[in-house]
Amino acid sequence: MPKIFSFGEYVLFFWVGENGEPVHINVSVKRPEKNSTKIWLTKSGGCLLANNDSHISPKDLRNIMEFITYNHNYICMRWKEIFGEISFYE
Repeated sequence: MPKIFSFGEYVLFFWVGENGEPVHINVSVKRPEKNSTKIWLTKSGGCLLANNDSHISPKDLRNIMEFITYNHNYICMRWKEIFGEISFYE
């Protein structure tokens, strides 16, 4: 799983087996986990919570989503490098 960022105790990464899905990033504590939180990136430059399977606190989740929005272009660039094409959830 390509690690994209560390954010405090959280790791933001791509799950390689999800090729073909719209661009999103997974978040878990300390290391990539299968049951991680999934956040979709939107075409407008924002993000939407798909699930919070790693049970991140609401405060931390808001901060992480703000960080993802701020780094939207970089995340999309890395997605395209790894998966070859990009589509958006919305």
